[in-house]
This record gives sequence, structure tokens and C-alpha cells, in this order.
Amino acid sequence: MAITGDHPRHCFLARRLAEAGLLSGWIVERRKPFVAKPGDDVPAGLHELFNLHFARREDAEHRAFGALQPKDVNVEQMSIEVSDLNGPAVHAFLAERAPRIVLSYGCHKLDDATLNATPARFWNTHGGLSPWYRGVATHFWPSYLLEPQMTGVTLHETTSAIDGGAVFHQTGAPLNRGDGLHDLACATVKAYVDELPTVLTNALSLDSPQGHTQATAGRIWTSAMWRPEHLRVIYEQYQDRIVDLCLDGEITGKTPTLVRPFLNPSV
Repeated sequence: MAITGDHPRHCFLARRLAEAGLLSGWIVERRKPFVAKPGDDVPAGLHELFNLHFARREDAEHRAFGALQPKDVNVEQMSIEVSDLNGPAVHAFLAERAPRIVLSYGCHKLDDATLNATPARFWNTHGGLSPWYRGVATHFWPSYLLEPQMTGVTLHETTSAIDGGAVFHQTGAPLNRGDGLHDLACATVKAYVDELPTVLTNALSLDSPQGHTQATAGRIWTSAMWRPEHLRVIYEQYQDRIVDLCLDGEITGKTPTLVRPFLNPSV
């Protein structure tokens, strides 16, 4: 069972799970358009960079995941607005299907009533490596801090702690020469989705799969931390070639220790 957004990357994940026979139903939250527009808080001198950044994000998304839509996924679905995410119709949809695991990705926060609507375990797909990159824009900050190798995806228990629940699986970034910031993010999501059916199959083979408790609080990145001025570093100082600098050894940084127990078929 899954609760996700409706962008191509969310549809890509749902389709892969449906093809693997691991999706009993899908709740799809209709999200805002993928391309952002500069608001009044964006200085006029940064409009061009702002538009470039989000145009490249959309281009990378469509190169990686195509123009997938929910209608392209062959599974029973419920399409909702965010206002209905934690409502009675969603609770009924969950209860009727009695899943063992409900996987969330790219939707808004699930409240306690939703988490208790079914005895299922709730696991979340977070686009960042916890605990180092919890919160939002966590595929942006590793490259901004010149450690693109810290880009990743974390599958963790859904709790009240932001991206802080026990970790079941992590996928690190495949560093491909020539990839920009958004290409790197999309390649990482694709690598995660490729591994996910095996991870879930092995986890579901256990009565009560256990995750790895996050040893430190790490850092929670908030939306208020990001400013359009940060784009100057990515595009003007480094021409969006930070992955190449890492591959060439011109920048270095910490190497992530990933949690990956459920890729072992003997689990």
C-alpha cells in the first residue's frame, strides 16, 4: 500500500511496486506543479537563476521518469487533495485493504488518526540521507556543501520525529560524470526504486522487521534555510558540475555509512 504525491517520480515508484505485486492500493495526493515561479521575495537579479534552477529540475525529472501519471499505474487508486489526506475516506481505504506496510513518499504529513487507521506499519521514503540530511531540500544541500556523495534516499519508520524513525534501508548517490544537481537527485531516486522491491519483499518475509535506530539527531533542514542566493554557488561558482569535481578528487568529504540489511536475500 502506498500514499504518495502525483509527480512522475512518485508514479515511477508506484508503478515499480505494482509490477512487483507489492501494491494493494494507492492513495495519490495531488501536488502543486513541479515548476516554481519566483515570488516577490526573490530579488529581481536572481529571477534568471531561479527560473533556470527549476526548469532544470523539471527537465531532469522528465528525462529520468518520463511523463508518467497516476493513470499509467495499474492498481486501485484514490485521488485526493491535501485537505483530505487525513480524512475518513482515506482511513476507510486503508482499513479495507489491511496492508502490512503503508509506504509514504512525497505526500504531506500523516497525522496520528491516519497512522492508527490500520494495524499496518507505516514507512516513509525520505529524499535525503538521515540523520545528516533530514527535513526539506535535502537533495540540494549536499551539493551546495560540496559533498554530492552524501545525496541519498532513506526508508524509515514514520514517527513524530521529522525523518527520524528507525532506518530500514538507504540508497547512496550514483555519481555519473556530467550529471548536474537535479540529474544526481533523479539518478539516486531511480537507484532506490530499483532496490525497493527486493527490500520490501525481504522485509515482509519477517514477522516484525526491525530498523536501525538513528544514533544521532543529525540536522533538520527547514524551508527557511534555503534562499535563492544559494543558487549562485551551484550555477555561477561551480557551473553545476559539482559531481565532476568530486569524481576528479578536487573536492572531498565524508563517506556515508549506509543501512542496507534487507538487500541480503538470506534476511
